[in-house]
Amino acid sequence: MPPDLPPPWKQFLEELDALLSEPVELHCIGGFAVVAAYHLPRSTNDLDYYTLIPVDCEEKLEQLAGQASALARKYKVYVHRAAVASLPVNYEERLTEPFAGRFHNIRFFVLDPYDLVLSKLSRNANRDREDVAFLAKTLNLDAATLRERYEREMKNVLIGPPERHHHTLKFWIEAYFNNK
Repeated sequence: MPPDLPPPWKQFLEELDALLSEPVELHCIGGFAVVAAYHLPRSTNDLDYYTLIPVDCEEKLEQLAGQASALARKYKVYVHRAAVASLPVNYEERLTEPFAGRFHNIRFFVLDPYDLVLSKLSRNANRDREDVAFLAKTLNLDAATLRERYEREMKNVLIGPPERHHHTLKFWIEAYFNNK
């Protein structure tokens, strides 16, 4: 049996799964991925996804589980498409499915921890830094692997001044990684 989801996500997603008329696949990013797949002990009120397959069911998913849906009002959580996100080029090759077999119609895939860290680089908000610190510490992430993936798959796709991203990555490694 796959790991369970924290409340209210468990109930929300079970109900959503029963309402869906066809299978969907979500590539989850953000706080939900850190909380649900990597067990960060904090709450999040949205499930951000970057990719939805099939793409033509986005409107239906929004009606069933979006911020204005009955499910969202009932459980105070919702599903949200992250229209703008910076992800490593080959992130799809490393997706994992932490809840395989848990639902009938929903398949959740999450970024691997290095890709998840890099996806938070552009925004670099307090919550993002807390997520990075948690992932680096609890999973003993390797700074060299993070740097290498940044160089190979990330630095050329980031929007904004490259120096800002380089400095943020350097700060994160110095502050959160034991194996600098």
